Amino acid sequence: MALRNLLSPERIAIVVEPDNRAAVLEAAARLLAEPGDPSRPALSSPSLARIIGDGLHKRELLASTAIGHGVAVPHARIEGLDESRVVFLRLAQPVDFNAADGKPVDLVLALAMPAHYVQQHLEFLAEMAEMFADPGFRAELRAMPTIERLRSRLLQGDSQAATPLQPESSA
Repeated sequence: MALRNLLSPERIAIVVEPDNRAAVLEAAARLLAEPGDPSRPALSSPSLARIIGDGLHKRELLASTAIGHGVAVPHARIEGLDESRVVFLRLAQPVDFNAADGKPVDLVLALAMPAHYVQQHLEFLAEMAEMFADPGFRAELRAMPTIERLRSRLLQGDSQAATPLQPESSA
């Protein structure tokens, strides 16, 4: 599944204010609760942002979602969510995410998926870990001078097949 199929320009942001992990998770939850496509009817609500935020915080309590090299991939499976949602945040000031490598995080890719997307959730996390393992890719994201360039880089085509997420079959 290609990142560009799940990420929309409205869910890519350069964040200046959050100065701790909890505030970053809350910022991600607010964006994840917003409709990713302005032409679609609004599916967001303050309660959805709270539900997603709670899910991200609960997951973070289990273990840090920092994957090293200044990258974190907070994620949660959410009951009642009807579509996968992804947000990318580049933090102006790195934040401590209790990463195993000790490096603070400045690149955050947050994910909220429907609760029944178990296998898809794991596959997406593995793909994102591989993508963000590339030092050149991380450097490009950090070097983009404007939000427009950052959005362009994240949304450009990639070599992965465009496979929409489908629920697991119960057969």
